[in-house]
Amino acid sequence: MEELALNAYAKINLTLDVLGTRPDGFHEVQMVMQSVALADKLYFQLAPELSLTCTDPELPVDATNLVLKSARVLQELYQVKRGATIHLEKHIPMAAGLAGGSSNAAATLWGLNILWDLRLAPGELLRIGAQLGSDIPFCLIGGTALAQGRGERLTLLPQLPKQWLVLVKPDFGVATGEIYQKWDEAKRLAQPTSPQFIAALEQGAQDKLWDSLDNHLEDVTCQLYPEVSVIKEKLLQTGAKKAVMSGSGPTVYGIMEGQEAAEQAARLLRKQYSQVFVTHTL
Repeated sequence: MEELALNAYAKINLTLDVLGTRPDGFHEVQMVMQSVALADKLYFQLAPELSLTCTDPELPVDATNLVLKSARVLQELYQVKRGATIHLEKHIPMAAGLAGGSSNAAATLWGLNILWDLRLAPGELLRIGAQLGSDIPFCLIGGTALAQGRGERLTLLPQLPKQWLVLVKPDFGVATGEIYQKWDEAKRLAQPTSPQFIAALEQGAQDKLWDSLDNHLEDVTCQLYPEVSVIKEKLLQTGAKKAVMSGSGPTVYGIMEGQEAAEQAARLLRKQYSQVFVTHTL
């Protein structure tokens, strides 16, 4: 195969429990992660060297980009003599808590595995992905999963029934490191909600699912960026059953009654915010 195209799907956090700090400097987390239909698209074509282009001029396309980092790791590990031109069509907002970069890296590992005919098993790609970033293993698998450790240990869960969502990202980004640093300073240990969510999911008790949606980082991010709290309230006012921040933020998603309700809410929110997305779980 000389060329192919793959979607790189965004994720949201249905739960995010921070359990404490680890000796390696990372944080021990458990979180239920969920793929959504909002996606970037990556195009791969065989070439003598590696190169990356992107539709978003603000995204660096040099060696700091996770796409090129992932490609070069594969090259070095398996002594690949070929390269590839990679074009990234960007739709997932950056620094949004939606794992856009991790999803791009995961699609790159899958895509070059095919393009270069490496025939690597999924487990090997997961191992490589975990070395590149904590969210990459989930982005390689997708669906609904419990992530533990740094986020690299995955347990597949029953699939969440299709839910329509409205995602709102304010016109600023959030650095994950900054949020965890503030969490450390505040020592905001809270009761984990992932076990309750998983129990409700396994029982098919959809009415109980939304009570268990939670994000331990939300209070810290809202304190630093009060607009996140404002967005949450506006989503609830436009009909969301629950509104929760994804990842370290600042994107907030609202669970809607259906596509029509989601579209209607999005029309109202677009009067105030430039980055509003209607999507659904996968």
